[in-house]
Amino acid sequence: MDSCCILKRVRTREIAQERGAVVRVESRQGKGNVMRRMLQDVEAQVYIVVDGDDTYDPAIAPKMVRMVVEEHLAMVVARRIHVETAAYRPGHVSGNLMFTRAVDLLFGSAFTDIFSGYRAFSAAFVKSFPTASQGFEIETELSVHALTLRLPVGEIDTSYRPRPTGSESKLNTYRDGWRILWMVFKLFRTELPKMFYSIFGWIFTLLALILAAPIFVTFYQTGLVPRIPTALLSTGLILSAMLSFVFGHILDNVTQGRREAKLLAYLAAR
Repeated sequence: MDSCCILKRVRTREIAQERGAVVRVESRQGKGNVMRRMLQDVEAQVYIVVDGDDTYDPAIAPKMVRMVVEEHLAMVVARRIHVETAAYRPGHVSGNLMFTRAVDLLFGSAFTDIFSGYRAFSAAFVKSFPTASQGFEIETELSVHALTLRLPVGEIDTSYRPRPTGSESKLNTYRDGWRILWMVFKLFRTELPKMFYSIFGWIFTLLALILAAPIFVTFYQTGLVPRIPTALLSTGLILSAMLSFVFGHILDNVTQGRREAKLLAYLAAR
């Protein structure tokens, strides 16, 4: 990090402190690490998080707070509405749409902008959320947490403008895209293990049947099993399929217990 950037950060911190803000410093890089520190250190009735790049409309913050309090919502997401192409690159728009559809398909439909960095949370939501992400995939984790627990959530439109001159985004389209994809994959595996392992179970079963079909035909016609290796492979695939189904059912029970514990934590903090 160059000296100019360090000076800007120091000056920004000084201005925030002069305005009455309590400033905490997180040495580890990554949005997820900052969020984890914030949720650990701050005690509040309503939490608001927003990306510090001056692209969101701060004027809707009071509306988001009122929605959380008056409608008893766990989380409110500010859905970005942009009118300038420079504010939201086409590649990011299509990526956001693709990941949002994937999350909708797996966990249910409640959000139209799962990557929004402008959100409000209730204290109960914060106390029930076990942060695991380190980077920009934190938004996906927040959304899936609300969806799997079936918590009351809402959305509100906000204008989304280009970044100020001289400000550069830390987002890397491909690197962060892969990280988010990996997060969706992990959440699919941990939150929906029965479906996840059943997919592999049915794939193994289909492959075993395809390989075993000629063997059964030959055995029916001649009474012989000439392709022993293929027969062993088919047997192994069937055993793998059975194990996948069993693992899925066992882990589904474990996940249900974890989900109930998080829901109890949410209800206890209300």
